[in-house]
Amino acid sequence: MRLLEVRSLKKIYTTRFGGNQVQALSNVTFSVDQGEYVAIMGESGSGKTTLLNILASLDKPTSGEVFLDGKNIVTIKDSEISAFRRENLGFVFQDFNLLDTFSIEDNIFLPLVLAQKTYDDMNSRLKPLAKRLEINDILKKFPYEVSGGQKQRAAVARALITQPKLVLADEPTGALDSKSAMNLLKIFSSINALGQTILMVTHSIVAASHANRVLFIKDGEIFNQIYRGSMSNEDMYQKISFTLALLATGGNDVE
Repeated sequence: MRLLEVRSLKKIYTTRFGGNQVQALSNVTFSVDQGEYVAIMGESGSGKTTLLNILASLDKPTSGEVFLDGKNIVTIKDSEISAFRRENLGFVFQDFNLLDTFSIEDNIFLPLVLAQKTYDDMNSRLKPLAKRLEINDILKKFPYEVSGGQKQRAAVARALITQPKLVLADEPTGALDSKSAMNLLKIFSSINALGQTILMVTHSIVAASHANRVLFIKDGEIFNQIYRGSMSNEDMYQKISFTLALLATGGNDVE
């Protein structure tokens, strides 16, 4: 079943005094099925961040449509957008975005508190998540008392506790050491195996090689895509590396 559908997305930014225009996205069209794990890659300035911001309903496109579970998020009223994000999207950021004055548990609970859920409801959702992510022993600690890998697992718990239709991850391994990054990627694969749809923007070939499909953006357009099929992570790594080299050199032959 198709969960996310992006149609003819265009984004043009106008400079502060209106003298120049920058086209960040030209004609982006793709879809993501329920339960897919998709990575988006491209060089700096290719339009990845702009695309992610639009998918997260943090920015509006100049033209085009974005449908999540059949609802066009481009047309959602500003007064309703925060509630829409809480109810449908989970976010995992490179810099964790945890509040140091809140315990790990309270950071995870925050989106449910904003949604006015009861403590019993919040606690019943947290218990299985904390066990799966191995963070039971840090729930009462504060972010400055735990490691980067533990912070990111807490951030994943916060993203998942709302039971979102789609998890959006922005460079989720960027601030982690290699061991913590691999642990996080294993977590992503395991939650995807349980049916969670994930869309991840990343510069990391290692991270992208864990996805089931990789989309490449160049100059604001989809340049190519790789489907895992029967490929191993190592095979995906090689295929991604080759495609990124073509991106950098301007080549078009992706076979």
